Amino acid sequence: MPAPSGRAALLLTLLALTVTTALAVDSRPAALHAAVPHGQAEPGAWPAERVRYDWPVAQPVVLRAFDPPDQPWLPGHRGVDLALAAGEPVRAAADGVVAFAGPVAGRTVVSIDHADGVRTTYEPLAAIVSTGESVQRGAVIGLLSPVERPGHAADSGLHWGARLGSDYLDPLSLVQPVAIRLLE
Repeated sequence: MPAPSGRAALLLTLLALTVTTALAVDSRPAALHAAVPHGQAEPGAWPAERVRYDWPVAQPVVLRAFDPPDQPWLPGHRGVDLALAAGEPVRAAADGVVAFAGPVAGRTVVSIDHADGVRTTYEPLAAIVSTGESVQRGAVIGLLSPVERPGHAADSGLHWGARLGSDYLDPLSLVQPVAIRLLE
């Protein structure tokens, strides 16, 4: 068979690269992983280590639910708002290490990394923890600040978020019981 012309060889090479790249990319939508509760994720999506999470406030009342956007760049609500008065304590939902404690867009945010790879965030706070500090589940990490946030009422409570890698999770999935299904 004769050798292909330069143009044909280039097209074949580009076709091979396109097919190879397409096969290597995970084409599943990110939203598939974005709000999956513990125990319902695909095998391997959650690390094997289980972390026990508790509510970050004493009497949780959800003011605004998790409402992730269809695409990462679109507007949405990437956490939940919990009723809490300014000055009330906010607690670490699980054991972890403070990854960040400082100002973001005019309000103080505390982020905690947990052993299962989940990062929880709490805002707006008057933080009493520092970056790098180890915290235990239930430890007070700050007091709720009376800072207004765009799109929220002046005293709209605690915004509590959670992420696994770059995927946002519904924080309620961390504290709600996992359904157990027994096979017969």
